[in-house]
Amino acid sequence: MTHSSSHHHHHHHALCCLSSAPPQPEASPTPAPEPAAVTATPGPGSVAVAGVLHKWTNYGRGWRERWFSLRDGVLSYSKIRADAGGGEAAGRIADDGEVRLIGGASARIAGGRRPEKPVGVVCLKVSAFRESKSDDRRFYIFSPTKTLHLKTDSKDDRVAWIEALILARSVYSLRSLSGRITFVQSDISVSTARLRNRMHQDGLNESLIQDCEQIMLSEFSSYRKQLKLRYDDHLSLFGSSRHHFEEGKDGNIIQGALTKNEFSSSRHGNFSEYSTTESDEFEKQDGGELTCEEDYTFFDAADYFTESNSRSSTMSGSTDCGVHSATNIDNPGGQEVVDIQIQDSNNMLPEIKRRSKLPEPTEKEKGISLWSIIKDSVGKDLTRVCLPVYFNEPLSSLQKCFEDFEYSYLLDQAYEYGKVGNSLMRILKVAAFAISGYASSVARPCKPFNPLLGETYEADFPDRRIRFFAEKVSHHPMLIACHSEGKGWKFWGDSNVKSKFWGQSIQVDPVGVLTVEFDDGEIFKWSKVTTTINNLILGKLYCNHHGIMHIKGNRQYSCKLKFKEPSLLDRNPHLVQGFVEDNDGKKASFLIGKWDESMYYSNLDTSKVKSADQLQGASLLWEKNKPSPNPTRYNLSSFAITLNELSPELQEKLPPTDSRLRPDQRHLENGEYEKANAEKLRLERRQRMSTKLQDNGWKPRWFEQDAEDGTYHYKGGYWEARDQGRWDGCLNIFGEFSET
Repeated sequence: MTHSSSHHHHHHHALCCLSSAPPQPEASPTPAPEPAAVTATPGPGSVAVAGVLHKWTNYGRGWRERWFSLRDGVLSYSKIRADAGGGEAAGRIADDGEVRLIGGASARIAGGRRPEKPVGVVCLKVSAFRESKSDDRRFYIFSPTKTLHLKTDSKDDRVAWIEALILARSVYSLRSLSGRITFVQSDISVSTARLRNRMHQDGLNESLIQDCEQIMLSEFSSYRKQLKLRYDDHLSLFGSSRHHFEEGKDGNIIQGALTKNEFSSSRHGNFSEYSTTESDEFEKQDGGELTCEEDYTFFDAADYFTESNSRSSTMSGSTDCGVHSATNIDNPGGQEVVDIQIQDSNNMLPEIKRRSKLPEPTEKEKGISLWSIIKDSVGKDLTRVCLPVYFNEPLSSLQKCFEDFEYSYLLDQAYEYGKVGNSLMRILKVAAFAISGYASSVARPCKPFNPLLGETYEADFPDRRIRFFAEKVSHHPMLIACHSEGKGWKFWGDSNVKSKFWGQSIQVDPVGVLTVEFDDGEIFKWSKVTTTINNLILGKLYCNHHGIMHIKGNRQYSCKLKFKEPSLLDRNPHLVQGFVEDNDGKKASFLIGKWDESMYYSNLDTSKVKSADQLQGASLLWEKNKPSPNPTRYNLSSFAITLNELSPELQEKLPPTDSRLRPDQRHLENGEYEKANAEKLRLERRQRMSTKLQDNGWKPRWFEQDAEDGTYHYKGGYWEARDQGRWDGCLNIFGEFSET
């Protein structure tokens, strides 16, 4: 190794890459570089800063030298190629005399190696930096699209770089930017005087002139509205990214499939209590995690969805569980529901107090190394690899099914509209409901627990007039059946998923049909679209939903929705567009929106439009609830946080099969990770008996399979048994297991 200088202490801590000392590109031997002198800088931002930094590339290539230069608030970096061209490159780089070199880089470049054109650019406006705590030469830069892991040649060089970055960012801070675009808001005055004078010359009559004036003013005001919308968009975009980067305590390491740090830099910025996993985990935990669980090959894709892993779940999201269907307070589509406000003054729904955050964890979480999992699994049958509880969120797939009912008020509204003869609004509300189930899947880094055979989950929400029940009815294939009843409607379905593992992503295709039936006999059926979970191994994990959803009605209307295929340069991700048509194929209404934000409907054809704000007269159908003020690292919505809550009164009423009583999930929620892992192992050993159980003729307790179409239907009896507290025939599935 050419750098023999004393401050290269690679060997002191074994890097998480495979060798303890990452290979460094060879450089012509140079004396140990002088620590950079941090000089007083002339006019802010005018001086460029440059130098060589070691950048972590990947596990195959380790640390590589890159030429970094910082100018006008933008940091760019390029590869350095060996060139026999002598010192002209250094001359060219510093030719304006305004470049301050940090570290021994200048000498090296003068020695005949010169940078190529930049391969990467980071805008400091929306970036954050942090120093490593365990290595005084390492630091990280977090931008919206990537995290750079960098290392200097010496401690002093790091100080110099961080100072330069902070200075550059303060010059180009967002605040000055948002200041620069406020001009849009100031009222721009418009005068029609010249227009009037010109028309008077031609002797036009006054009323015609006033008409023209009106036309012009209204055109202008709609233009101003558009401008204002744009402005607000930009502002909120900058706001969220500023929030994200200035306050997110914890940018992430190489986020692996579902690593815990995934959310630490989430945009709510209040993760201080969880920031035990610093970027330094990168040093301990070698990056991305790999997942696979006993029942599936490689990844337990089937229930590993970041979202509703079940086709039965058309539903998910986040609400503060206030009074919902009754008064439409939370109902963003309020403007058009006014006419059918649900009257209920004599029968106010109960106000039910539910928790708004998870318990504080009792233990500190330990990072987990992907490599240790791979190392232990080499040569083993991958279906037998048991994943630590670390990859789970404290919810089961059964509870995720119910999460799709976060916006159940949309079905209440659909019922009311149909009752007053507005069948078009009814199907629009059903479509909004089918889409709203995807809203909470954004940024959920962990997979739900795969339920045990016979596991059940009930949700009784009198404050929303809804009762839900689900049971795992088959182990192979993994099937969940659910049944739900609301005000004037019933919903049922069973969920199975086919998943393909593509290395860096998983594609999940839900199989089966979801049905909602209104009391007046109108029925709608649909299936969920394909979900792809990306960046399993490296990068920030995210999911996308794409494909066609066809909602078929048994009366006048059906609806087709297209969830846009993701593309690399997607200016407008998560787009959903569609239309309602009658039985003759005539289009009656159009829908447009985003599955993670809101949906609008319009009588204008929206197929050419890229977003709802380009439409005149589009009306809001549904809007996602605000994110939870206490999202934890699982990024659960306010609604999801209530799903696993267990009060003493409830515990007395539940059957022994309810997900809330599942010990590993409960320990995980309490932050008792050791216990959670031990219990998960025990239950997974037990689950292996399930196949045998099923082969011996085990039957679901609350659902039966329809002989004709093979779907599972609720056979009734659960709520009655609950009232009597009689759970005979319910196995103690979480208890100790004896093979008798």
